[in-house]
Amino acid sequence: MSATADHAEERTNVAARLGFEPGQVVQEIGYDDDVEQELRESIEAVIGQELVDEDYEDVADAVVLWFRDDDGDLTDALVDAIGLIDEGGAVWLLTPKTGRDNYVEPSDINEAAQTAGLAQTKSINAGKDWTGSRLVTPKAAKSKR
Repeated sequence: MSATADHAEERTNVAARLGFEPGQVVQEIGYDDDVEQELRESIEAVIGQELVDEDYEDVADAVVLWFRDDDGDLTDALVDAIGLIDEGGAVWLLTPKTGRDNYVEPSDINEAAQTAGLAQTKSINAGKDWTGSRLVTPKAAKSKR
């Protein structure tokens, strides 16, 4: 296998490890020029289509929410994201890593998730500058065990 093929498979495996599957509709919120492009591309490779943007008018299977400390109220953003997903869907909250500009304290993520009615089921390294938290409704968390 070539180094390029290894790299492509490694990127795709990251998205697959996040639980994305072919054919899913994944809505992206909070996109800006600082997001982790490799992660976006790997998600698109797994689902077989582009991520849909904030203007998408149907429910999605999952939401990727890029959130920085100066983006406003995290609880409000999570509540809005819940309204965009199908029952049982997940919100992947992606925040700058600790120590990076606009990082979000883990305790703030936990508090906002609980207030929004979500449970954190997994955390990942989402690239050089980003970390990810998989958030689901408690009902979805139980069904995924």
